[in-house]
Amino acid sequence: MESNVVDAVTLAGSVGPNDFSMISLFLKADLIVKSVIIILLLASIWCWAIIFQKVFGLKRLNKLASKFESTFWSGGSLDDLYDRIGSHPSDPMSAVFVAAMREWRRALAKGTAASDERRVGLHDRIERVMQITMTREIDQAERYMTFLASTGSTAPFIGLFGTVWGIMNSFQAIAVSKNTSLAVVAPGIAEALFATALGLLAAIPAVLAYNKLSKDLDRYAGRLETFAGEFTAIISRQMEE
Repeated sequence: MESNVVDAVTLAGSVGPNDFSMISLFLKADLIVKSVIIILLLASIWCWAIIFQKVFGLKRLNKLASKFESTFWSGGSLDDLYDRIGSHPSDPMSAVFVAAMREWRRALAKGTAASDERRVGLHDRIERVMQITMTREIDQAERYMTFLASTGSTAPFIGLFGTVWGIMNSFQAIAVSKNTSLAVVAPGIAEALFATALGLLAAIPAVLAYNKLSKDLDRYAGRLETFAGEFTAIISRQMEE
């Protein structure tokens, strides 16, 4: 009995304490788990970069839209506003305005706004160019949003793959050493849980940010559509006059 106690103490001393820090877990992991960890870390960093870019970008777009609307509804000449903006609109709303005014001026220069039939065609063309411009600008504003959605849906499964692989390593360590002590199983289990945690760390912010940014982008798109409708009404009144 005494001999068994001594052997157990000797074994415990020979195993030594395990280092479960993140760096240590990464360094001790095999190639597959390391690849999973690197992929999830890079995905998380890229998601946060997209989130910050979109948050500040949307604030900037709304600020520029408010500034343009203030100028547009100030009662000044639309022709002067178009000449001042020129071919370098600073935001999507001014780009929609420039596209419509360009088509309107081209029609006036060719005299295509004289007859009723041509007015209808001009009205349709102006609406079409504004819609095309809005679609292009919104697509640009929504750039990289797909990555957030993809990360939110796939990162937990990538982390789960690392978890399964780490548990498999733990079972292999048990089979090789024929020892079921915690010192043999713990490193593989820790690697597995680390991969799971990184998967959630990448997925949760991506999902939350995607939902919030999608709603903000939809609200901004609605703002552009409202302006386009109001501007179309103004142009229609000018055609009648």
